[in-house]
Amino acid sequence: MDLSQYLPQLGAGLLVSLQLTVISVVCGYLVGLVFALGVSSTRGWLRWPTLVIVEIGRGIPALVVLYIVYYGLPSIGVLFANFTAAAIGLTFTVAAYSSEMIRGGIQSVPMAQREAASALGLPRFVGFTRIVLPQGLRSSIPGLMGLAIQSFQGTSLAYSISVNELMSQAYQVSTVTFQYLSVYAITGAIYVVIAVPSTWLSMVVEKRLSRGHV
Repeated sequence: MDLSQYLPQLGAGLLVSLQLTVISVVCGYLVGLVFALGVSSTRGWLRWPTLVIVEIGRGIPALVVLYIVYYGLPSIGVLFANFTAAAIGLTFTVAAYSSEMIRGGIQSVPMAQREAASALGLPRFVGFTRIVLPQGLRSSIPGLMGLAIQSFQGTSLAYSISVNELMSQAYQVSTVTFQYLSVYAITGAIYVVIAVPSTWLSMVVEKRLSRGHV
């Protein structure tokens, strides 16, 4: 059986996977930045609750998070459509992991930079946002790029809550054609075509950053 007629269906699934990736990565990094600042805070009332949230997000598998959002929250009256539930669950996982990368980047900025900002008379907030934070985010870029690639691969978990992403479409095609090996081989190739060049790009960016180039 010619599988080419099913490529548009797989393409539609890929589009959903890419949409989930963009949403979870963009929103996850923004929330992760907030988490990183919270964990880095010297105020205990802010630091410890944020740290607990981050560790929970890092400790619970993404699949379990998806189940909690999609199947668990309705028991307390909070319902989401499957795509929305997948986006929320994946965003939370990305936020938890990215927060530690961003926090590590911020902490890697030499103390001399903070002291120089203070010596120039810059308010602490201004010195942090204009000097420390940009350098910390720059140091975090390679790790965040790698996390984005993992997030794309992780969108396959959304199949478990009936989101019509790539893996879900592959399953539907395979059950119709019974060509499981061929269909899943094509699906794997699609992931590879996107993930491998992205990995190479992240390595190039990391090398350029290590040489002092943007």
